[in-house]
Amino acid sequence: MSRRTPRWRPGLDPRAVFHPPPAPHPAPYGRAPGERHVVVVGGGIAGMTAVLGLAERGVGVTLLERGDRLGGRVAAWPVTLPDGSTSVMSRGFHAFFRQYYNLRAVLRRTDPTLERLRALEDYPLVRAGGSADSFAGIPRTPPWNLAAFVARSPSFDLDGLRSVDVEQALGLLDLRFPGSFTELDGVSAAAVLDRLRFPDEARHLALEVFARSFFADPREFSGAELLAMFHLYFVGSSEGLLFDVPRDDYDATLWAPLGAHLHGLGVRTHVGRTVTSVDDDPSGGLVVRHRGADPGGCDELLDADAVVLALDPVGLREVVASSPRLGDRGWREQVAGVRSAPRFAVWRLWLDGLVRPDRPPFLGTSGHGPLDNVSVLERFEDHAARWSAAHAGSVVELHAYAVPDGTAEDDLRAALLSALHTVYPETTGLHAVHDEWLVRADCVLVGTEHWAARPGVATPDPRVVLAGDAVRCDLPVALMERAATTGWLAADRLLTAWGLPGHGVWSVPLGSRLGPVPSVARRGIRLYRKAVGAVTRR
Repeated sequence: MSRRTPRWRPGLDPRAVFHPPPAPHPAPYGRAPGERHVVVVGGGIAGMTAVLGLAERGVGVTLLERGDRLGGRVAAWPVTLPDGSTSVMSRGFHAFFRQYYNLRAVLRRTDPTLERLRALEDYPLVRAGGSADSFAGIPRTPPWNLAAFVARSPSFDLDGLRSVDVEQALGLLDLRFPGSFTELDGVSAAAVLDRLRFPDEARHLALEVFARSFFADPREFSGAELLAMFHLYFVGSSEGLLFDVPRDDYDATLWAPLGAHLHGLGVRTHVGRTVTSVDDDPSGGLVVRHRGADPGGCDELLDADAVVLALDPVGLREVVASSPRLGDRGWREQVAGVRSAPRFAVWRLWLDGLVRPDRPPFLGTSGHGPLDNVSVLERFEDHAARWSAAHAGSVVELHAYAVPDGTAEDDLRAALLSALHTVYPETTGLHAVHDEWLVRADCVLVGTEHWAARPGVATPDPRVVLAGDAVRCDLPVALMERAATTGWLAADRLLTAWGLPGHGVWSVPLGSRLGPVPSVARRGIRLYRKAVGAVTRR
């Protein structure tokens, strides 16, 4: 069920849709909210959102996070450079798009006007050979944004446009969620672009901007997810494709203030705690087993009325596998089938000189070996700007997504550095006074398996719910926004089952902004092709 709310909007799009929470059930046993206790496992965006949703309704919450700070895969931590100066490291650049309504709702709890976010003016993409695309200055509203982009993009020349399958291209404007997720079961992102017959340059644009942002090889990435991202960022929303970034590191700007806010709501937060299992309690509740970093330590037990598992794919599979009484066989198989994306690498370099002043804060790349994007951090993060001013050097970050298995670290570093020197030639003569190197493989792979086969927020046990970007959601959301959205949905499911009001979530429109026009046009093209085929056969 969804409806439009006429009073307040979370962004600039007047067609943003509010999805209200379920109606509260009659409160069982008449227990007060504060008499209930929920354990949330995972202190990333999904976990903190679920904690926020529950605590704001008066429910007692304990948050257990395996790492030593909040933020999960968007955490930041201090590092010390060789000269004794301090700086910050993270898992890499994240874009806070203006369509991320539910994530922004979390951030507004401590920053009502979102002053801690800074707008980036463009998101350029350069390809080997010199051609480039820009997202600045195009209209926000579909379909004019798409028309303007195609008209000025070097990725779409006249010869390439003639080859595009118009009927398939109209499908980009003819999406309906959640139905569109299941219509492309088993079809990869690469296969979708094959059907469209996009010119090569446009294929690279689509794959680099969308598929690789999921750390995925396009041959393994869901075609439905690719089209959902077109809808979310481009053809379904009038928020535009530009985005904001935090003014400083993630911890100082986002998660430390939110952690303090949660503490003020009575939330008990414990970092450095790994959950080993979730078991039944004879009284009808649940028992969460967790332990600290000490390898010789014993498990501690925590009683709960309900549990939110807000974990990355690796952690979710491990906890469910070690909790044999959790859920039923079919659900456990769904969780076991959650796949991890290939490795990605983040390399942050503190250079002894400056990149050119006209370099953008964030640059996407295509055709430059393993290099997917380059960030110049002093252009948008205050801590990097302070270091840059004090040392006359740039802080540059390189990303490599979907790193093939077997790639040697030395070879990957050499290829990334060579690509940086090609893209920004002035860096050839610069040296790193310090670097931080990080490789992880804990993101979800949204593959070509059936959409309905992925585990959703609800589980066979009403006391257990899931949240995170690895969790199925019927709305066109992705990445950080899917984490926040499922966090709110998980909290609402528990709250309304206990007779308490939920919160609801927002999304971009679920269908075409042009109404039935794309669908009618597609049918007309199909009928025309059928008639031409019949005449030809005669």
